[in-house]
Amino acid sequence: MDKDAAEKRHDQLTTAPNAVESDADPRIDVTEEPGKPTRIDIRDDAVVRPGESDESDDAAGADR
Repeated sequence: MDKDAAEKRHDQLTTAPNAVESDADPRIDVTEEPGKPTRIDIRDDAVVRPGESDESDDAAGADR
């Protein structure tokens, strides 16, 4: 990601109401090698991760 794109991403993720600096932390690692498919991995230290939430079923399922 070039510097301009990184700055725009940071600005988008930190200007919302109640946003904190950690909202802009990286959540994925992208590995590109010639002749191989691009690999995208969820970082081990990512606060937000795909999958089921740890919230109770009542709160998490209210809008499903």
